[in-house]
Amino acid sequence: MHQLQKLKVFNNARQGIHLIEDYIKMKAKSAAILQIMEAGCGNKWPIDLTGIQYVLTGVDRDEAALELRKNIKKDLHEAIVGDLLTVSIPQKFDIIYCAFVLEHIEEAEKVLHIFNNWIKNKGLIVLWIPDPHSVRGFVTRITPHWFHIFCYKHILKIKNAGEKGYAPYTTHYAPVVSRLGIHQFCAENQFLIKEEYGFSYRVYGKGLMGHLIKPIAFLVSLLSLGNLSYQHCNLLYIFEKESTEAL
Repeated sequence: MHQLQKLKVFNNARQGIHLIEDYIKMKAKSAAILQIMEAGCGNKWPIDLTGIQYVLTGVDRDEAALELRKNIKKDLHEAIVGDLLTVSIPQKFDIIYCAFVLEHIEEAEKVLHIFNNWIKNKGLIVLWIPDPHSVRGFVTRITPHWFHIFCYKHILKIKNAGEKGYAPYTTHYAPVVSRLGIHQFCAENQFLIKEEYGFSYRVYGKGLMGHLIKPIAFLVSLLSLGNLSYQHCNLLYIFEKESTEAL
């Protein structure tokens, strides 16, 4: 079995976003205009690419979320309504960014193979996923969807949670949506993992419940005999497509 190294953990989301921005800016040095796909783009884009020449293409099957992006955020150069499993995309991209999407797709590994067809040689895939082997991931897997909406509204304080165009969405957690799954996929498909980080529970939650998340997670981890991680809940990957061109 693949031996995973100890996971580095960020304490706030901005650290991860800055890391992504740095990688994209470095990539921009070797391209006149970066071609970026946001796969499963939803209704917001957290990355600041000021000063970079790029074209941002958003793909999502949720037409309501895309309408929010087009009419409110207005940050997409092209918006495509379509399922990642079936949509036809003729071009290739320098960057594919996919945040908290794969856990909602039963055939998540097939989507990663599709990304492999869409990414250029030496291109980067930026992937955020929840860790199903964290306490938070475990709770998500065993609880009904209405409970997820409740948590988004009353713990994360997202008032539009569950409404048309807004998360949370139904979860599936295919085997590839895990640390071991991502490492195996990259090893089998000529991707080099450049970065792998977890995100601390302190990133999430506001008020009293927000402060209680970490100690509750610690208790659940103890009850699981350490099989569920309490130190992080989500994962960030940046991996690069190794060149397939003949030397």
